[in-house]
Amino acid sequence: MNEIMTLEEVADYLRVSERTVYEWVQKGDIPGGKIGTSWRFKRSDIENWVNRRLTPRIPSESKEFSLTVPAVLKPESVKLLQSEHKWGALEELADLIIQTGRMKSKEELMHALHQREDLMSTGIGWGIAVPHVRLTSVKSPVMALGVSRKGIIDYDSLDGLPVHYIIMIAAGRDQHAEYIRLLSLVSARMKDESVVKALLTAEEHEIWSVFTGKDLS
Repeated sequence: MNEIMTLEEVADYLRVSERTVYEWVQKGDIPGGKIGTSWRFKRSDIENWVNRRLTPRIPSESKEFSLTVPAVLKPESVKLLQSEHKWGALEELADLIIQTGRMKSKEELMHALHQREDLMSTGIGWGIAVPHVRLTSVKSPVMALGVSRKGIIDYDSLDGLPVHYIIMIAAGRDQHAEYIRLLSLVSARMKDESVVKALLTAEEHEIWSVFTGKDLS
């Protein structure tokens, strides 16, 4: 693979339109520069940019933040997904979030999810997707977890593989520390291969305990 990438190659790598990449680089949102009249990008810069976007670090002021996954993800907010398609699966999880009572409008949630996916697919690879949004109407963070045994092939994941695990997170616009903390905790949990394997074979009533490491009793 070439170290220097064209605008078209970056768009293909990020799975977004060339127009989107052009707008980002014009605004300075993504690292790139012009050689003559053409935009060019260093592959290492783009990979680092993606890593910063998808695996955000916990700000130093929130390292001792007490928020935990079991405190946010409720046992009734997990399920074995029925839909084999991306937006059907996201609808299922949106329903779980609405049922918690922490959000009132499914329409608002789905609109925010569409906007987030238009920016960049939240399918981060390795069969995992973490759709996450921040909305003024959310007063406290909320999560839902879905497992697809067959895999969702149209999620448009960054590595092109089917998605088996979807962790949906919604937080308030003023809950930056909580939001980053949850993303970090989820990322760390899904790096545990034993957890990932166990989730795929778990019965629906077992999913919460497998993911959180806590006993329902």
